[in-house]
Amino acid sequence: MSSPARLAAAALALALPGAAFAQTPPAASAPAAPAEAFALAPLPYAYEALEPVIDAQTMRIHHGKHHQGYVNNLNAAVKATPALQGKSLEAILAEVQNLPPAVRNNGGGHYNHTLFWKLMAPPGTGGQPSAALEAQIRKDFGSMDAFKEAFQAAGAQRFGSGWAWLVWTGDRLAVTSTPNQDNPLMGDAPVKGAPVIANDVWEHAYYLKHQNNRGAYLSGWWAVLNWNEANRLFDAATRKGK
Repeated sequence: MSSPARLAAAALALALPGAAFAQTPPAASAPAAPAEAFALAPLPYAYEALEPVIDAQTMRIHHGKHHQGYVNNLNAAVKATPALQGKSLEAILAEVQNLPPAVRNNGGGHYNHTLFWKLMAPPGTGGQPSAALEAQIRKDFGSMDAFKEAFQAAGAQRFGSGWAWLVWTGDRLAVTSTPNQDNPLMGDAPVKGAPVIANDVWEHAYYLKHQNNRGAYLSGWWAVLNWNEANRLFDAATRKGK
């Protein structure tokens, strides 16, 4: 075949549907995996920022292992319970008494720890109670020292694992404690209210530094309490009721 003939044949092949030289259409991209319902946020400070009250290794394990585990298990539980998909964590906790235990344990664990990290700050940076919060504490407990004693007692007397809380019940502040990962937002909480201060008394929160001396952890914890965040939570809770 002469050169002109070969050129004509090639041109004809390109023009025909399904020709050997036709360009293959790109393959369709795989659909993106759906985002998880809940995620672990980074700490608002470095792991070592709370020393000497809480050591860096405790914070690293507590945040990266324990809290991450609650998030992973909560997402699995939500996937297995279609009625929960798209709901906020607060809405889930409000009906947790009607849900599988995995939702209660891991939903509470995620909520409680997210709050806990924000309620701590490096020593000397957490501010002081606002005039409004301090006045309410004095009204409901008699003095700041009396409140601290009640709060520490709630944590110390919690058998096994749990939390100590200061909550706004709608007309007053109350100190309470909860077992495991329960909290005052849960529908069956004995004392319901908006959390203002929360302290984790699970051993993994303090054991590497304080071993079995929970009292030393509780008394030292005030040095890292983020009063600025407690003030914000108290203001939000009291405004909501108006």
